[in-house]
Amino acid sequence: MQSKPFLTLDDVKKIAAAAEAEAKANNWPVTIAICDDGGHMLWLQRLDGAAPISSHIAPAKARTSALGRRESRIYEELINNGRVSFLSAPEVEGLLEGGVNIVVDGHTIGAVGVSGVKSSEDAQIAKAGIAALV
Repeated sequence: MQSKPFLTLDDVKKIAAAAEAEAKANNWPVTIAICDDGGHMLWLQRLDGAAPISSHIAPAKARTSALGRRESRIYEELINNGRVSFLSAPEVEGLLEGGVNIVVDGHTIGAVGVSGVKSSEDAQIAKAGIAALV
């Protein structure tokens, strides 16, 4: 039997604090979502001024990244390059850049999804959060 690392509440708080700091340093009103490797929400935080829809998009990006074990931007790129069949993939809703999987010792243990600014900036915030952990 193999064992793998998993996110603790303390880990999630570290990721969230670092992601929030990155967003605030750039004056970006976003929603930050963190989930485990099964796509189950562990954290949702909507910063002041973030659009209400971002509280739906950020978790979808996180879930897509965790379940797919890759950044959500990969799906966006596939679709933009003509592979529109991914639009019908089950459990895959956040098909935009901004979901980044958390990899520890080669295992995806969760993901961070961010929504509210340009997709590349969403990803920047997610990666800043993850950097606080790994």
